[in-house]
Amino acid sequence: MAKSPLYVTQLAAVDTARAARVLSEVREAMLTGQRARLAPRPVIEESWGRVLRGGVDPERDVRSGLLDAEEVRRRRTLSPLRHVLPVLREGLVSVADATHHIMVVADAEGRVLWREGSPAVLRKADGLGFQLGADWRESVVGTNGVGTPAVVGRPVQVFASEHFVRSQTSWTCAGAPVHDPRDGRLLGVVDVSGPLETMHPATLAWVGSVAKLAEARLRERHLESLERLRAVGAPVLARIAGRALVVDRDGWTAGVTGMPYPRRVALPKSLSAGRCRLPTLGACSVEPLAGGWLLRPADEPPRAAVRIVLDLARPRHPSVTVADGAGTWTHELSRRHAELLFLLAEHRSGRSAAQLAEDLFGDPARTVTARAEMSRVRRYLGGFLEHRPYRFCDTARVELHLPDDPNDLLPHSTAPAIVRARTALVPPA
Repeated sequence: MAKSPLYVTQLAAVDTARAARVLSEVREAMLTGQRARLAPRPVIEESWGRVLRGGVDPERDVRSGLLDAEEVRRRRTLSPLRHVLPVLREGLVSVADATHHIMVVADAEGRVLWREGSPAVLRKADGLGFQLGADWRESVVGTNGVGTPAVVGRPVQVFASEHFVRSQTSWTCAGAPVHDPRDGRLLGVVDVSGPLETMHPATLAWVGSVAKLAEARLRERHLESLERLRAVGAPVLARIAGRALVVDRDGWTAGVTGMPYPRRVALPKSLSAGRCRLPTLGACSVEPLAGGWLLRPADEPPRAAVRIVLDLARPRHPSVTVADGAGTWTHELSRRHAELLFLLAEHRSGRSAAQLAEDLFGDPARTVTARAEMSRVRRYLGGFLEHRPYRFCDTARVELHLPDDPNDLLPHSTAPAIVRARTALVPPA
């Protein structure tokens, strides 16, 4: 019978070389279909399964084309992670350099945007293709400390032959995702990597803690910016007799008058001054403010019917589109929100929080997390979703667009209900 995965973790703490040999045997057994004397850790075994299904070749060092320097600069300018680089450097770089590691920061698409630390380790990273602008998504280069944490949404350490591609098995890395504290959206991954002999079991907790510090700093910046916008918007709202609200460029509310206070209003990417239609507010006039917008909803009767299109046919860009005859609005979905809306489209009678928790996590007790995610979804679809149980409103006509290949249905999702749905969609042999 295979020993517990904990065995290798304990062994690596005292004998790195021996642990690496054991994991090499486990990897070879997996690739050849033999029974291993040691079970891989669940997070690694699940990742290996995903990349095998995705066609990654474990014996071929496949490297996607590097971004050019100008594109790296552009992405750095757009990345919210630029605001927390001082936090990441203070928490990671000095220690990483001293322990022969490097710090790597990648964006949500797995592209390496920053690298700092030991010069000798940076040169070794170059030899692995772990360079600025490189694509380290799990679906491209296999199980690794950048792509795998992005898929599973939590910190992951990948040690030696836990890497899927053979050329990476002399490496060890620990990565943690950094999420937008406002809505849970993945912003990128921070990773500490180095040669095999630099591995330490405490590295994962260290990297995870610094990632949480970065998220806390982003939350502080958000609250500070809303306070500035509130100061600008308060005298404007005071002069308005009807309904109005002040929101920042991402739709977060700084102040309202004459209406309930929504935490966030979903805005189109190309909002401009004039008139537009928003799903939760209807027809609105839009006026620019310093750092945000003044929205003034028009008084109009609610519309009886709405068409909602959940488009999952493009695996990397799932979206929801709302159309009610007077206009349309499209919102790109995170993986978690795409999972939730797929489940509600499949179960028109609705799902309770416990059922959603079972569907997403295999644990009906995780209702707090399920409710929090549904609360985020209702910020932009609140007018079209009911609760107790959660469901689309009766007047909504819901269309579900699925990919031609069942394996492309939310391919990076590990939610039990999504895995079952993929299997059910596969035609019989």
